[in-house]
Order: sequence, then structure tokens, then C-alpha cells
Amino acid sequence: MSTTIQLGDIAVDVVLKNIKNIHLSVYPPAGKVRISAPTRMRIDTIRLYAISKLDWIKQQQRKLREQERETPREFLDRESHYVWGKRYLLVLVEKEAAPELELKHDKILLTARPGANEEKKQEILEAWYRDQLKAAVPPLITKWEPLLGVNVAGFLVRTMKTKWGSCSPGIGTIRLNTELAKKPPECLEYIVVHEMIHLLEPTHNSRFVSLMDKYMPKWQFHRDALNRLPIRHEQWEY
Repeated sequence: MSTTIQLGDIAVDVVLKNIKNIHLSVYPPAGKVRISAPTRMRIDTIRLYAISKLDWIKQQQRKLREQERETPREFLDRESHYVWGKRYLLVLVEKEAAPELELKHDKILLTARPGANEEKKQEILEAWYRDQLKAAVPPLITKWEPLLGVNVAGFLVRTMKTKWGSCSPGIGTIRLNTELAKKPPECLEYIVVHEMIHLLEPTHNSRFVSLMDKYMPKWQFHRDALNRLPIRHEQWEY
């Protein structure tokens, strides 16, 4: 069941699910608000909860609206692209060969067949970003599993429209946004640890915050750094 609560000029989408705890999220780019709540919870109770979080909601919306956006990528020569937080200039190479991508000094050499369109070039680059992330994540999981005392059953790399990562505590898996391959490595590590701690505490309650403080004392610094970086230009779906 889903409904909408109106708090002044802020619309809050409410979804009732078979879950134990209430969850509040504010999504980019415009700060859409969603509450997931247990099916047994009354709408009046959910409304009071939302009102109690109103200042936090407005703060998150303001941050999202002020966050810098990337300009649309056209995949032209000397266009800027980012890999692990560093800026590279795109160099297009036309060749009758399998597509490939290589970093060379401050350039990204993207090889595509003659006549390849923008969509194809984007596909090549995004596949490469996924491969970078798939190679970078396992060492981080191996590092943090004994420190946290958890076991990650597996991880997925996906283009995600509303979050940097997610966790399914019931099956022990985590999911990571392909966009993280563009951000500094410490931002990736922060998100990996964040999702792994959800294996210990599924919600963002005080226990979760205490665990983050214990295992990654500078986590808020990394979170703020990540949230200051430009995000994709398109209108994200919810």
C-alpha cells in the first residue's frame, strides 16, 4: 500500500511494507521524500514521525539542490571524464577491432569501430567503469570482513538512480553504484564499509552510527566529500 502525506509544500511518499522498522529517505536530484513503514503502523503515527524529521528533511533537500551536476556527456575528443577522482581527457580512436579503453597519462583512449555512435561509446566506457569497480571491491571486502566480523555472500555492481549502495542483510549481499568508479577510492571504501555494517545493523539508527564511529571514525568526512562531488546530470528515477 502506498499513499502521500503533505507537510506544507513537502510531499512525503509513504509505502507500507512487511518490515520491522520505519525508514526515511531523501532522494536526488530534487529531494523527493519517501518513508517505508511497517504495515501495522498508522498513518497518523507516520505523519508525526515525518514532522519530527522535518528540519532534517529540509537540510537534506537543500544539500541535494545545491550539489553540482555534470554537464551531459557527448563523448567527443578532449571531453573530461573522471576515474577514481582524477580528471582525464577523452581521446577517440577509430579502428576495426574490438572496443577497448586504456588510461594513458592524463588521457582515456577509447577505441571504437568507425561510425560508432554516442550510445555505443557510452556503453564501452560504462562497461569499463563496472570492470574497475569489480576489481576494486573484493580487496576491500577481504580487508573489512575480519575487522567487522561479518561475511559478505556477494556483491553486485549496478547503475543505481537513487543511492551509492544498498545491502540485503537477509542474504548477506551488497550492491554498489557504478558511478563510484569515478569518485576517489576513499569514497568507495566508505560506501563498502557503510553497506557491510548494515549486515550488523540494517537501519540507520544510533547503533549504526556508533558502529560507523567505531570502525571508521572519519566516515562523516568521506560522506560529505562524496556528496560534494558532481553527480550525473540526468533526471534520476525513484
